[in-house]
Order: sequence, then structure tokens, then C-alpha cells
Amino acid sequence: MENSKYPKFTFTWFGGVVLVVGLFVGTMAVSLFSTLWKVVFRENIELKDWFFMVVNSVGFLTAIAFFDFFIVRRTTQKKLNFNLSSVNFSTYLLIFPMMAGMMFISEFIAAQIPTTGPFFGDFYEYFTQMMGQLTDNPVIMIIMTVIMAPIFEEIIFRGIIQKGLINKGVEPWKAILYASVIFGVVHGNPWQFISAVMLGCVLGLVYYKTKSLLMPILLHAFNNLTLSLLVIYGKDESFAKVFHVSEWLVLAVGIVLFSLFCYLFIKKYKVHYAEM
Repeated sequence: MENSKYPKFTFTWFGGVVLVVGLFVGTMAVSLFSTLWKVVFRENIELKDWFFMVVNSVGFLTAIAFFDFFIVRRTTQKKLNFNLSSVNFSTYLLIFPMMAGMMFISEFIAAQIPTTGPFFGDFYEYFTQMMGQLTDNPVIMIIMTVIMAPIFEEIIFRGIIQKGLINKGVEPWKAILYASVIFGVVHGNPWQFISAVMLGCVLGLVYYKTKSLLMPILLHAFNNLTLSLLVIYGKDESFAKVFHVSEWLVLAVGIVLFSLFCYLFIKKYKVHYAEM
């Protein structure tokens, strides 16, 4: 492992600050650019469909770049680099059904959170309006949720935070949980928090076992693509509502899928790749 081409950096509170500062700098740079554009060309590009996508991209890129230059290169003398190799076909047959099972389970649990009332009602209305703006342009939504989000978010939450914590000596299950909770918190609402934490645990487990960041990226894209298609064609993110079946049936199928394929992934086949 000492001769690995992948840097063995660690993640601490200072690394978290560096990520946040990088995100802030990138976001402010785009805002400044949009202000200058408005002054020079008399056009408000912040109203364009693609502007939010650009803001997110630049913010994530600068956050990753800041962590690379101020943490990774200074402590390891290597640039930030991840294993993106593929795995054997049988592993794909295990992790995708496992992910689908957790999607069903998380939907059921998230559906139990109220969407009405003095606090949840207003919050849910604001959340749905914000998501509605994102879905106005299906092409932009697909690019953001299926391509950009899986790549950037998996680099940060699994590639940087989870891996950095494990390199620091944190027990793997704790590192997976910590990264998943942070992943849930940044989504900024209780409904996505539940799903993000649960799905993040699956993504973290797969990354820990396969050592390839490509696997959680593909699973994340699979999750987001499925939900995007439900919204575009079914006008709702709920499997139960779109397919007109009981929430309990969705939960039961999810438990069976997740339990079976998680068992096969962890126990029976003992999938565990090495990062060289």
C-alpha cells in the first residue's frame, strides 16, 4: 500500500473547512461573473435553465481542487487520484439489486415523514417548488442528477470523506456512516435526508468492498436516473404512487431484495478488492 499510486490522505475537520471554502469560492466566482454579465450585456443569465447547473459544477470543482492542492498534495506529494476500474460481472449482478432494494426501503421510511402542519407543511411546499424548477427542463435535470451529481458527490463523500476517515484510522463502518450522515445533511430537507443516509450507506459499503469509486458513481447514477424517470413520466418520485401499489408491498420487495443481495455481496461471495 505504501507504493500505491493512489494518495493515502486523511480527512479531518480542517479538510472539511477546505471543502466548504472551496465550494464558497467557486459559487461566489460564478455569482460575480453573472453580475458582470448583467452590467455589460444587460442580460440576467441567472434566469437561464443552465445557470444552476453551472453554479453547482463550479462549486464542486473548486471544492475538490482546494482539497487536492491544500490537503492531498501537501501531505502525500501526490495529486488526488481515485481507482475507477471496473469489477467482475457477478459483482454488478449483486450490487444493483441491493441498491434497488434500499431505494424501496428508503422510500417507505421517507414517506412516513409528515408533509403537512405548521412546520413540515411550509417546508415541504418550498421544497416541492424548488424541485419543480429543477424539473422544468428534463434535459438539464438529467445532466445534473444522472451525470454531474453522481460524479461530484461520490468524489467528495465517498472518495474524500469516507476514504480519508478510513485512512485516518476510523473503523470502516463508522466512516461509512459519518460520510452518509453528512451526505444526508447537505441535501437540506428531512425527506431526502433519510434516503440519502440510507443510500449513502450502500454506496459506502460498495466502495469499501470494491475499492473502485466507479461502482458508487454508477449506483448513484442508477438511483437518480430511476427517480428522474419517475418524475418525468409518472409525475412523482414514489414507486408506490406511480405504479399504484401499496407502500407496504414496496417495503416488502425492498427488504427481500436488499437482504438477499446484501448477504450474497458481503457473506457468500466475500467480495473485497484491493486498491494497489
